Amino acid sequence: MKKNICAVLAAGLAFVLLVSCGVQGSGSSASDNSLSESDSVSTPDSASLSDLSSALEDSASDEVSSSSASDPAALADGTYLAEFSTDSSMFRVNETKDGKGTLTVKDGQMTIHITLMSKKILNLFPGTAEDAQKEGVALLEPTVDTVTYSDGMSEEVFGFDVPVPVIGEEFDLALIGTKGKWYDHKVCVKNPQAQESGLPLADGSYLCEVTLSGGTGKASIESPTVLHVKDGEIWAKIEWSSPNFDYMKVNDVRYDLADTEGNSTFLIPIAALDMPVDVIADTVAMSTPHEVTYTLVFNSRSAALLQD
Repeated sequence: MKKNICAVLAAGLAFVLLVSCGVQGSGSSASDNSLSESDSVSTPDSASLSDLSSALEDSASDEVSSSSASDPAALADGTYLAEFSTDSSMFRVNETKDGKGTLTVKDGQMTIHITLMSKKILNLFPGTAEDAQKEGVALLEPTVDTVTYSDGMSEEVFGFDVPVPVIGEEFDLALIGTKGKWYDHKVCVKNPQAQESGLPLADGSYLCEVTLSGGTGKASIESPTVLHVKDGEIWAKIEWSSPNFDYMKVNDVRYDLADTEGNSTFLIPIAALDMPVDVIADTVAMSTPHEVTYTLVFNSRSAALLQD
């Protein structure tokens, strides 16, 4: 990229110098001077050369900026609020999310969590509808998100963690709904804005939105969930969508079930809000227990103090 930009800049300057030299050379012989005064070509002065150089440099800078915006490596690990658009009004994020999703960047991989309008979209696939129907492909499974509308009404809808291959350009994302038919769609993720961690939470209990990524996509957790804050330490209640997890690990420390009834529930410590928190959950749903790695992100802006 940089070599191409330098080549454009050099070519532009060389062209101007060539024109300048050609005009000066044409005045060496009176017999060769066939241009009238009105047809003469003025020689570019140093100011004109400087202006052209600046313009070319600005253009090169714009090209570099545009390239960086679409390069995953240009985004540091962390969470961002990003715009998520689609080619259909029937497939869009929930109105409570203002057309945005939570973009998580970790080790150069990007995933955006989107909350949809209802539970009518059952699966997504990062590709075409044709490829989604091939044997053995991994479909994106929904999470259950709780949204609260401006009138105070709350409901559960489906959300998805979507791999993002590029920022600012369209990519394929197929979907299947309750009618059992796959549809092709184009989506775009753009304008990621870094999420700054909110102020430290005062002691108390809070309701806070949390997103889950990793694993096979079949498991989900309850969101929003409860945070307990005391003396600067934050403990999160993690309730899974199944009873098949028997322990979790955070920083290699094991945490057993907090409740033996219903779906698997744990209390785990988290170091910070708005940053990826790596955890391990052990599932007994398979023939042998298996540890699975997940990433949690707690949204500080959603934290609401629970009244006693």
